[in-house]
Amino acid sequence: MSEQTERQGMSPGRRVVVVGAGMAGVQTAVALREQGFSGPLTLIGAEPHQPYDRPPLSKAILLGKAEGSALDIDFETLGIELLLGREALGVRPDDHELDTEAGPVPYDVLVLATGAEPVRLPGAEGVPGVHLLRTLDDAERLRPVLARQHAIVVVGAGWIGAEFATAAREAGCSVTVVEAADRPLAEALPAEVTAPMTAWYADSGAALRTHARVERVEPGAVVLDDGARLPADAVVVGVGARPATGWLAGCGIELGAHGEIVADAHLRTSAPDVYAVGDCASFPSGRYGERLLVHHWDNALQGPRAVAATILGEADVVYDPVPYFWSEQFGRFVQYAGHHASADTLLWRGEPAAAAWTVCWLREDRLVALLAVGRPRDLAQGRRLIESGARVDPGVLADPARPLKEAVV
Repeated sequence: MSEQTERQGMSPGRRVVVVGAGMAGVQTAVALREQGFSGPLTLIGAEPHQPYDRPPLSKAILLGKAEGSALDIDFETLGIELLLGREALGVRPDDHELDTEAGPVPYDVLVLATGAEPVRLPGAEGVPGVHLLRTLDDAERLRPVLARQHAIVVVGAGWIGAEFATAAREAGCSVTVVEAADRPLAEALPAEVTAPMTAWYADSGAALRTHARVERVEPGAVVLDDGARLPADAVVVGVGARPATGWLAGCGIELGAHGEIVADAHLRTSAPDVYAVGDCASFPSGRYGERLLVHHWDNALQGPRAVAATILGEADVVYDPVPYFWSEQFGRFVQYAGHHASADTLLWRGEPAAAAWTVCWLREDRLVALLAVGRPRDLAQGRRLIESGARVDPGVLADPARPLKEAVV
């Protein structure tokens, strides 16, 4: 038994099984080793590929600028057993067994890190030319579509829809984006913030149609509910994602309103010796006073360190991050940190028509979230202000010529 493992109260003979070979699952396994766990450790993934990073899928891989995004991790040296191409079917907590398509896998500790899956467009499944973009295989199927410079209809003007439209325009495709709401990113950001983003589509040569609901998809066309018929050599669906937890139905593990695994502040689930991390799990945030479900890469990177520490006996580890994500779209680098739902004040730093600007959300003179477009220094300093909880001077905050860190009072 290693000194660190013994100190943390985790017997090296206990077997840890991690379900999900995406970023959250891989980083959980790595964190366990880094924090001293020396026992048997198994990582199970449904895809047959070596574990890979997802952000390049909508960028370099999609455009043929890279052949893959396999994570540079030596699993063999770390003593991590990889079971790939093996879909999980259920959990039997009383028996401490995970059911997979290749048979049951016993565990002493189980970590659920199955991520999220794309929401499908009703009635479009099985129609030729309809695509999703979530996996490496999805990106590989879309690469030749972009290379042929087809006419493409993107359903959904959220983050993934905008990123794909950006790549498709860069490849020379004709792109029309249809959005049921009145603006892009309607579920993520308020109207006054998304207003300047609407022009980005036209500036890039992409057509954006809002208040547009898809009635049906036919081979070669998308038909809207107003009767409009949009020619489409290919259709890419980007209408959101939901936790990949359908396989847990009836297992006795508590799921939330959005199908997510309900975890506590230490990322423990309602079942003994079962933890959850990443896109598939929500957690209570003391910082924001509500339960958060975060579908972003940074959550899949930060959460594993916390869940590994909890597994290894660090009882005082609480997971309460400042959520962060970024998006590259239409030649702009967009970054967001925090959670603005409870904010009582919105401030602009810079003009929305400018190339670079930032929006700050405050609650009782404390910064709780910000969105930075082309201002990475604002993001870095603002994120630290959110983490510190310091009071700020709104006047200084709104002055784009002054560093955010000078706003502390």
